[in-house]
Amino acid sequence: MEKVVVFSCTNRPNSNTIKVSRNYVRLLEQKGSDVYFLDFCELPDTITSTEMFGKRTEKYAQLVNEFITQQSRFVFVVPEYNGSFPGILKTFLDSVHPREWNFKKACLVGVADGRAGNLRGMEHLTGILQYLKMNVYHNKLPISSVNSVLTPDFLFLEAQQKVCEMQIDGFLNY
Repeated sequence: MEKVVVFSCTNRPNSNTIKVSRNYVRLLEQKGSDVYFLDFCELPDTITSTEMFGKRTEKYAQLVNEFITQQSRFVFVVPEYNGSFPGILKTFLDSVHPREWNFKKACLVGVADGRAGNLRGMEHLTGILQYLKMNVYHNKLPISSVNSVLTPDFLFLEAQQKVCEMQIDGFLNY
């Protein structure tokens, strides 16, 4: 089975995004997928000064190679920031040559405390990913009121788990 990369698309420590991302990693592993996980908290602080515009460090080049160049399926877990998605995600996308994304598959999961589950942010991201010639899976899952769908140990409640599993099943067959 193909490897799947799960991106936790915020550099905010201890966020709900990381909790949702870890649930996706667990669900994908239960489905038999080989999963890579990239927490954007682990991206270098120098991403805007050193890793872009031809000044890439060897460490960042290895990260891009491991998590993007050699992979073809990505799950973006994207929190809502000011009606869209975090700037660190756009910076990350901009730090990678567009050809690295061409014709690869993306699955989007929106995360928000509010009621829309970052629908607007997922639409913004869809436009960018399609510009990069990525194939975006149609079932973009908004997770609204995220605190109400997580148990005290940060696992999904049963109803949310089923919806996420359906999305994963469809994406793995996409």
